[in-house]
Amino acid sequence: MSGHSKWATIKRKKGAADAKRSNMFAKLLRAVEVAAREGGGNVEGNMTLASAVEKARSFSVPSDNIDRAIKRGTGELEGGARYEEITYEGYAPGGIALIVEALTDNRNRTAQEVRHAFTRNGGNLGETGSTLWMFQRKGVIVVEKAIAPDENVLLDLALQGGAEDLADSESSWDIVTDPQDFKEVETALRGAGVQVSSAEISMVPTTTIPVDGGEARHVLQLIDALEELDDVQNVYANFDIPEEVMSSL
Repeated sequence: MSGHSKWATIKRKKGAADAKRSNMFAKLLRAVEVAAREGGGNVEGNMTLASAVEKARSFSVPSDNIDRAIKRGTGELEGGARYEEITYEGYAPGGIALIVEALTDNRNRTAQEVRHAFTRNGGNLGETGSTLWMFQRKGVIVVEKAIAPDENVLLDLALQGGAEDLADSESSWDIVTDPQDFKEVETALRGAGVQVSSAEISMVPTTTIPVDGGEARHVLQLIDALEELDDVQNVYANFDIPEEVMSSL
């Protein structure tokens, strides 16, 4: 399992400025709105919406805001821009593969901003298909070890729910599922009293590249620069940076 989701978790635990928090709320609600527009407003029947809502809740986005975003997506409320999904591919320093998912109402603006972030931070924007083949779309449910049940108990619960794997991610367990089984596995875990730290549909790398020292800082600087762009929703990477190093940065 790559450490990009771990990096996001570490930053969330350390806290962020109000301006960045507000920007994150806007991004999360944009994702909820688009998911509802494309697949309907029923969370139980729309896997993408369920994942977007779960992620918004994990960042403490108010329920009223989430409900309004769903209604804007389904047309029950007026307002909101028409967004399209765009995926960019490229490389960070050290040959780390990146996938950048964006929702935008201005394709040219977003492309320019993403290209600038890559160039300014030592990365290279690639062609379509250059890195996507290194990742698989999976459900990822994170359970912190400090509050998790015994490993064998957690593994049994995950497998009974339909999970594919239980991966050791230093201070947490990452439960990997097929996207179609994601919600069922999460529901089974919560029903058994397991406290879930985060749960979302993600792009999981098939292999990872170890990164340490100064190069780790450069990789994470590029990822941060991309994530700070208003239109960028998600950044996925195939780096493997020790948790201790990420925490120090």
